[in-house]
Amino acid sequence: MIADAGALMARIAGGDESAFAELYDELAAAVFGVVLRVIRDRAQAEEVTQEVFVELWRHAARFDATRGGVRGWAVTIARRRAVDRMRSEQSRRARQLRTADPVDMPETPVDAVILSLDRDRARRTLDELSDVQRQALELAFFEGLTHVEVAQHLGVALGTVKTRIRDGLIRLRALMAAHA
Repeated sequence: MIADAGALMARIAGGDESAFAELYDELAAAVFGVVLRVIRDRAQAEEVTQEVFVELWRHAARFDATRGGVRGWAVTIARRRAVDRMRSEQSRRARQLRTADPVDMPETPVDAVILSLDRDRARRTLDELSDVQRQALELAFFEGLTHVEVAQHLGVALGTVKTRIRDGLIRLRALMAAHA
C-alpha cells in the first residue's frame, strides 16, 4: 500500500523517476487487470496500461489526495482509457465495414465467369422452390426485410415465415449441391 500518496505524487510531479517506479510497482497489476477486463485483448491491454502510466506521469500535479487515493485515481483513468479504446476499435471496425466495397476488388475474367455461372445456377435453383418459400427468401435476402417485416408484408404469422425461410434454405442448399 502506498504510504503517503500525496507526497509520492508530488515527487512524481517534480520529475522523480524513482517515485514513479515505486508507483508503477505498486499499481501496475491493478491497472492492467482493470484494463484487461474491459478490453479482453492482452496486447491492447498492455498498450492501454502504458498509456495510463504515461498519463499518471504527465498529470501527477493534478492529483488531489483530498478527493481520494492514488489507486482509485489510477483505476478510474485505466477504466476510462480502456472504454475509450473499445469505442475507438468499434468505430474503426464499423468504418471499415462501411467503406469496404467488394466491387472495388479486381476481377479476373475467370472470376467473372464463375460468378456469372453461380448467379445463373442460383436463379434456376430458386425457381425450383415453392412459391411461398421463394417469396419469403427473396423478401428476406434480396429486399433485406426482417422476419417480422416479411410476416407483415405477406400477412402471415412470424412462425410461418421462419419455417418457410428455414425450409427454403434447406431445399436451396440441397438443390445447389445437386446442380453442382
